[in-house]
Amino acid sequence: MHPTRRDVLKSGGGLGLLTLLGAAGWLSPPLAVAQPAWNKAAFDAKTVPDALTALGAGVPAESGAIAIQSPDIAENGAVVPITVTSKLPKTEQVAILIEKNPNMLAATFEFLPGTEPMVATRVKMGQTSNVHALVKADGKFYSAVKEIKVTLGGCGG
Repeated sequence: MHPTRRDVLKSGGGLGLLTLLGAAGWLSPPLAVAQPAWNKAAFDAKTVPDALTALGAGVPAESGAIAIQSPDIAENGAVVPITVTSKLPKTEQVAILIEKNPNMLAATFEFLPGTEPMVATRVKMGQTSNVHALVKADGKFYSAVKEIKVTLGGCGG
């Protein structure tokens, strides 16, 4: 008689075999990547210049090679879709900053070499604000800005 799905789930679904293979060293993750340290100062920054300083960006150069895609008017600030794409060679990092939020820095993303530098996420916006895309490419910082109008705030408003 073949085991039923219920029998497999009751027995742990084969986790015992995976644990045994992992302990023997025959099963391992393909690549272990260390997580970068959390930049508390950048996330706690209350102004764009303070956030840029905490990120090590100084005064980034404006670049047309950075595209910010989002609705011009967000009907609900609690979930505003934003996509940032960089055409800058050797893009290492993308950060999203929202000027009028209580905390400027909404998110940062690190890219391994050979990875397509595109990020799609959703952010909260308390009110109409400029959204900055900060890109670190080949050790230098670049930025693009887009205003997004919010009709219903998402940060407690």
